Amino acid sequence: MGVCGGPAVRVLVLAAAWALGGGQVRYSVPEEAKAGTVVGRLAQDLGLEAGEAEARRLRLVAQGRRASVEVSGASGALVVSSRLDREELCGKSAPCALRLEVLVERPLRVFHVELEVTDINDNAPLFPAARRNLSLSENSPPGSRFPLEGASDADIGANAQLSYSLSPSEHFTLDVKSPDENRKSLFLVLGKVLDRESVPVHRLVLTASDGGRPSLSGTMELVVSVLDANDNAPQFNQSVYKVQLPESAAEGTLVASVNATDPDVGSNGEMTFSVISTFPEKGLNIFLLNPKTGEIRLTGALDYEDARSYEIQIEATDKGTPPLSGHCKVVVEVLDVNDNAPEVWVTSLSVPVPEDAAVGTVVALLSVSDRDSGANGRVRCAVWPAAPFGLVATFAGSYSLVLREALDRERVSEYEVEVRAEDGGAPPLRASRGVRVPVSDVNDNAPAFAQAVYTVLARENNAAGAELARLWARDPDEAGNGRVSYSVWEGGGGGAAPGGGWRAASSYVSVDAESGRLRALQPLDYEEVQVLQFEVRAVDAGEPPLCGNATVQLFVVDENDNAPALLPAAGGGPGPGAAGSAASGPGSGAWWAWAAWGAPAGQVVAKIRAVDADSGYNAWLRYELWEPRGKGPFRVGLYSGEVSTARALEEADGPRQRLVIVVRDHGEPARSATATLSVSLVEGAEAALAAAGSSSAASGPGLRAAEGGPAAAAAAATNVWLVVAICAVSSLFLLAVVLYGASRWAPRAAVLSGPGPATLVCASEVGSWSYSQRQSRSLCVADGAGKSDLMVFSPNVPPPPGPAAKETQPQPPALLDTVSGPPLPPSLPPSLCPSVPPSLACRPFPRRPLPAAALLARPVGRRWWEPG
Repeated sequence: MGVCGGPAVRVLVLAAAWALGGGQVRYSVPEEAKAGTVVGRLAQDLGLEAGEAEARRLRLVAQGRRASVEVSGASGALVVSSRLDREELCGKSAPCALRLEVLVERPLRVFHVELEVTDINDNAPLFPAARRNLSLSENSPPGSRFPLEGASDADIGANAQLSYSLSPSEHFTLDVKSPDENRKSLFLVLGKVLDRESVPVHRLVLTASDGGRPSLSGTMELVVSVLDANDNAPQFNQSVYKVQLPESAAEGTLVASVNATDPDVGSNGEMTFSVISTFPEKGLNIFLLNPKTGEIRLTGALDYEDARSYEIQIEATDKGTPPLSGHCKVVVEVLDVNDNAPEVWVTSLSVPVPEDAAVGTVVALLSVSDRDSGANGRVRCAVWPAAPFGLVATFAGSYSLVLREALDRERVSEYEVEVRAEDGGAPPLRASRGVRVPVSDVNDNAPAFAQAVYTVLARENNAAGAELARLWARDPDEAGNGRVSYSVWEGGGGGAAPGGGWRAASSYVSVDAESGRLRALQPLDYEEVQVLQFEVRAVDAGEPPLCGNATVQLFVVDENDNAPALLPAAGGGPGPGAAGSAASGPGSGAWWAWAAWGAPAGQVVAKIRAVDADSGYNAWLRYELWEPRGKGPFRVGLYSGEVSTARALEEADGPRQRLVIVVRDHGEPARSATATLSVSLVEGAEAALAAAGSSSAASGPGLRAAEGGPAAAAAAATNVWLVVAICAVSSLFLLAVVLYGASRWAPRAAVLSGPGPATLVCASEVGSWSYSQRQSRSLCVADGAGKSDLMVFSPNVPPPPGPAAKETQPQPPALLDTVSGPPLPPSLPPSLCPSVPPSLACRPFPRRPLPAAALLARPVGRRWWEPG
């Protein structure tokens, strides 16, 4: 239909409605029915056929408010479309009917439908407020009534009929009045006297229930506050307060806090505290009460000895009208505290204590006291350190400090003894008193040297009075007991004097009595004494004096103070040549020798012999050819002193060669001696005759032999063959005698020794360095005759190259050489040979047997020296 047709249709519908006004359908539905609930079969009730309702468009016509129902198009039934709330639709009106208009078309007709919404009990009673506050005075009389406001219910009918009830209470009841059906009056009735101090607030619950099925109810809380009245006096929680307070409590200490309660409130419950009296009265100046809090604090010092307790009367007053008051008593008990430390006094002191004092000796008397009483006044004493002193209680408060252990002043010369006292208080108090105990010395320690044996090295030729060493002996005693004096003990040793005598050590050295410095009284001579052993005694000045000894071994270190000394030549040297000598001074000498023309290189012509009275390096000699320089026909063994041909001799070398040989030692500075050797070059036969002649003339003056040498050589040339024959026969005879004697007496050969001390010499791989003329050796031959004064050198020099090397090879031993006297001492330390290199060891002079050829070259019994 068009817009313009709408009003026309509405007019037609209204007309039809009025035409059909006489017909009406009525339905009833409970509120809160669910959506879709069928209210009635509207199409059937309106007389419409099946399917006609949809064809004729059966529908509801809105009239301004939501009907909450609708017509189902298919079935034509009236169904609930939304929530139905009777109270919303009709409020308290009864009954609640909704008028609906139903419209059908073809032809157009309007039907009136009345829908009644019935009430259900869906609303509980409701009070105006959830809580109601009431204030009642605690002095309200029983029977007092207080009106209350009732509840309301949105339902109607029986669902709105209310009944009331009150929660159980011993003080209140509920009175309900019904002036008419629709209205009830409620009253709260006081049934018992109120006591605010007992129950200040009463909480009640008022319940309203409706008459529905099931019944619904609502509640309201009644809060009844009881107003206070000044009907209670202040009350202390204790009638008597007992307090224990130590006498050492400081000012401001809280003594006690009194507490009073007043059940009243407001000004009726407010109270103040005050002190009525104290006993003793001076407590007013010692204690202070806070009037608001009730705290009692200490304002003065407590003294247990002055007052042992205090009683304080206190009053509490409220501010009600009229004011009420309460009372209590505070008893303060003063406790004795350990506020006094023990006191220690030394009444007698006996010091110093001698170190040999007996155990148990009383050193000091002590007095101990404590002003406290009881356990606080009981004192225990101890001494620290625990040794060597101890405490002995004599009677109450008195102690003796006694010696528990032996003293040793050298270990501890003074003791700081602390006497400690402790009382029995809690916590305990302590006091101490220091006692200084010095220990006096007694002469109980002998002087002791740092070493039992002192080894001193002193160079010979030292200045008289030179300091050789310093000896020191320690004596731990003090003063005179520790003052040490030194001396050389006359019976403690000495040294060998020249000529085999004995001299006391005090003739060589002296010791300073105070400083212990060892000084030489005279210059020392190594050649006179090598070792000086003696004892030094240290004696203290105590009473009685004590002494200690030390052994001093003084080794004289050799100085190079002796030049080499040339020895006279032997009667016949090895080889074809012969040699002689003429002395010309201690540092020089002249020698002569023969050599044959054509002698091969390496043939020994002569041997220069020298000795040095020094030892070690200072006595180690070397031989140098000084003249002629360059390549001459002769050479000299560096350590053997053998003069040998450097090459074959020729006539071009001339009839005579003059050799200047220098003998030097290895000292610092080196000392030397010069030997001049004249070598005459002759034919081989003349050289043999010269050698034989020199054998018979060796004992004559060397100077004369040197002057007559050329003339004798010329005279012997004519008898050369005679001399050769004689030498050959003599040699064969001597050889036969020696062989016979060796075969006869060799098994019984003995070693004969003569008197004389053994002397040490130094040796190395290059041979002997020195010898001593004081040494005595014995040579044993087949007939048993002992021959003395024989010195054997045994160098270990490697053999020189050339033909001469054959002569240096060792020969089979024929004789035994030994040193007379006691056995030789073991090797000395290298410090006794300071000038010897470390690779060389000091040991006894090696014994070495002489080769047999050497004995055949000379008659037995002639004094001679074998070349090395």
